[in-house]
This record gives sequence, structure tokens and C-alpha cells, in this order.
Amino acid sequence: MTRLSQLSAGLLIGAAALVSGAASGQSDGWITLLDSTKKGDWTEVGKANWEMKDGALAADKLDGKDPSYLVSKDSYKDFQIRAEFWADEEANSGIFIRCDQRDKIDAKICYEVNIFDKRPDPTYGTGAIVDVAKVDPMPKAAGKWNTYEITAQGPHLVVVLNGQKTADVQDSKHASGPFALQYGSGVVKFRKVQIKPL
Repeated sequence: MTRLSQLSAGLLIGAAALVSGAASGQSDGWITLLDSTKKGDWTEVGKANWEMKDGALAADKLDGKDPSYLVSKDSYKDFQIRAEFWADEEANSGIFIRCDQRDKIDAKICYEVNIFDKRPDPTYGTGAIVDVAKVDPMPKAAGKWNTYEITAQGPHLVVVLNGQKTADVQDSKHASGPFALQYGSGVVKFRKVQIKPL
């Protein structure tokens, strides 16, 4: 085999590997933690009736008075999250990121990207980061599938809901930690949750 044909064969093998990696969704760095076929591996803090139903992980009832959280097994510092969710009008939910602890979750020790159309103070309702980045006007998420794109890179936090930026802020209270999906009230469903470390 000549040197040129060896080089050509090597390039073809490399290109084939790239194509097969892209087809399997692994070459772009995204890690799928939950999709329409699997609940994924989470630690539950507080109890709700989370279950896979019709291609989504859903909850509509608490077991007790405290909210329920599904907490990621790994901790993350800089990352992007893509999450598809559905909520009814009564839903109180959210995605909590960079939590300082994993066995107690709340908006004081994590950043809470809210899903709460009926929040009494709408400035920190759906699309906001509670007590960090206000949203005005607050978008409504109830009754449809939505996509959150959340980016945390150093102190820079950006939230995009259905392609519309709702929060863009600098804050350095929480540097890294696990993230969590919340169920507080109403009906909440998550269909896909992916994270990409940066």
C-alpha cells in the first residue's frame, strides 16, 4: 500500500468514526440523563409519585408536605442544560442548579430556574432565577411542552425558554454542585433532560 493510499484510508476511517459518533449523539458532548424511554438515575429528596407515563417522567401528588426533588448523581460547575417540560396552570416546579448540598434542596443554597406561572410575585415566576434574575414580562408555560436551555459559565447565568432569553445575569453565590428537578404542586412532566459540561 502506498503512503498516499494509507493516508486516504486513515482519513476515511476517521470520517466514518466521526459520522457514527454524530449519529449516536455522543460526539457533541451532551449527556442524556432522562428521555422518553428511561427515568435515569437520580436521588430523591422529599417524596412525590414520580413515574414514567406516556413517554415522560410525571408527578402530580406529594407524599407529605415538602416538595420533591430528583437530584443528579454528579456535580457540575460550568455546563448547559436542555430540558423539555410540561406543566399545568397549578404547577410549582423548577430546575435547581449548582446546589451547595445534595440532601437538602432550596432556592437559598441553589439557583432556582422557576416553573411557576401562578407565583404570587411574578417577577420571579416562570423564566426567572429566584431572588437573582427577574423576568418581565413573565412567560406562561402551562398546558404545552416547553424547552429550557440553561447555561452556567463562571458567574454568568443565562436562561432561554422556548428560544426567548428570560434571564442573563452575573452572580457568584454558587460555584458548582448537583442539579435537581422539582415537583411542588399541580402536574409536572419532564420528557428529556440533557447536560453538557463546558
